[in-house]
Amino acid sequence: MRFRRNHKRHGGCIIADLIDVIQDAALEKKGEDFITIDVSGRTILADTFAIVTGRSKIQTRAIADAIVERCEAKGLGVKRVEGYADGGWILLDLGNAIVNVFTPDQRQFYNLERLWSEVEKRQAQGS
Repeated sequence: MRFRRNHKRHGGCIIADLIDVIQDAALEKKGEDFITIDVSGRTILADTFAIVTGRSKIQTRAIADAIVERCEAKGLGVKRVEGYADGGWILLDLGNAIVNVFTPDQRQFYNLERLWSEVEKRQAQGS
């Protein structure tokens, strides 16, 4: 499923186009369970979180490398990469989008999908 709701720009690029680049690179390296979470208005960190799973630390690194290479080739800046040496959870800061590349165990442990859905539920109740 393609991300199309958010039309904010990143560099000269619409966020949805950035997410397409990220998703294509991740899936090319056989990343699994790719999702995006719209976090705009809920955090100052980014407008979108992308989450993808690699079956091993070697695969998470390959996914992260592919995303960085594809973004740089498109002229999209990668601000920071964290967790690459360990490989269990690699975070790529692309400005308005943050990519989380997890091994299955790490994705289940941190469960960002649940965490951010809980934030959305609390905000809806507080409105």
